[in-house]
Amino acid sequence: MQTEFINLTEQNLAEEHLCCIIRSKKAHPGVEAKRRWLSQRLQEGHVFRKLNEKATVFIEYAPLERAWVPIVGENYLYLYCLWVTGNHKGKGYGRALMEYCLADARRKGKSGVCMLGAQKQKAWLSDQAFAKKFGFEVVDTTENGYELLALSFDGTAPAFTPAAKKGTIADQALTIYYDMQCPYIEQSVEKIRTYCQANEIPASFIRVDTLEKAKQVPGAFNNWGVFYKGRFQTVNLLDIPHLQRLVRTP
Repeated sequence: MQTEFINLTEQNLAEEHLCCIIRSKKAHPGVEAKRRWLSQRLQEGHVFRKLNEKATVFIEYAPLERAWVPIVGENYLYLYCLWVTGNHKGKGYGRALMEYCLADARRKGKSGVCMLGAQKQKAWLSDQAFAKKFGFEVVDTTENGYELLALSFDGTAPAFTPAAKKGTIADQALTIYYDMQCPYIEQSVEKIRTYCQANEIPASFIRVDTLEKAKQVPGAFNNWGVFYKGRFQTVNLLDIPHLQRLVRTP
């Protein structure tokens, strides 16, 4: 099975399919933004491993110290995404990808691997029940139901930053923190921005474009974080019905 997978490199990044559901034959702004983001991250030890075909079967992880999340710890890998969808499920691909990540962590002398989860499984987050089968455990929580899962090799544990745990900001308007890691983000930002402008909904869109900004996001963040009335709401990408429900909330 190992021969069915390839890792993205600076040499093949421009040509390889990036594994998300977007499969347009034309240049897609979100996909190209992801390529630009990845081109810098690959130099920092970011790993993107995928099935060697046009499919949503991939894993992404990076050294925690260089991971764009408000989580701190020494010598860990941070697992951003692990996805297997459609008719590729049930073939052992997810297990193979997770085992590759764990073996890579041990090979590099890491203290363990961690990932974002929640008390109740959230859309846009990797399957935490699957991760727990490998020994991942909850090692930290936020005040709004998000969890940090870790598989520790040496007894140490990473943690959310204090700001991420609290999940509050002064601004009461709809506020979205985002980066360009996910190909869906660019179109989501524009859709929400357009709707808010058309309906006179005050909104602020904060692009997280450096590691330092990512480490300082005041709530759970995997590449997207939504606040409303000063409180953290979700790491889920918003569609218009979700936005409408959110802004109607008393």
